[in-house]
Amino acid sequence: MITDLTDLTHPLPEESEFADEDEDEGTGWRAMADQVVQEREEYERGLRLTWEHEDDFDPLLGEIAAARDAMLRAEARMRLLIAYGREFTRPRPYRLEDLARASGMSISGVRTAYDEDEVAEVAKRTGIRPRRPAGES
Repeated sequence: MITDLTDLTHPLPEESEFADEDEDEGTGWRAMADQVVQEREEYERGLRLTWEHEDDFDPLLGEIAAARDAMLRAEARMRLLIAYGREFTRPRPYRLEDLARASGMSISGVRTAYDEDEVAEVAKRTGIRPRRPAGES
């Protein structure tokens, strides 16, 4: 199972992905493959150690939970970016249509993707004030 999880979470890059390289054919693939091999070894070692030392650890369920956590972090990041695009860019906000296309959401989904909490977080992280005061539509 650990080898399977390693293959699923850290796949080796296909050499064909780098077929168009101009310089020294395959160098980019070799560098990326070397990096992925190292990541795979570290991942597999960590997973085996955890499985050996924690009685109730299930590697598959652990990976599913980790994937969900990563997805939630990505969604939170996207909400901040959408809030930035709508509330902080000048001279005007990004168009809802453009943000919808980039995010894979509908226009109404983009419109409701963030709230005052995200606006406040963007302001806190960037030090920039929103184009309009909080609560004003």
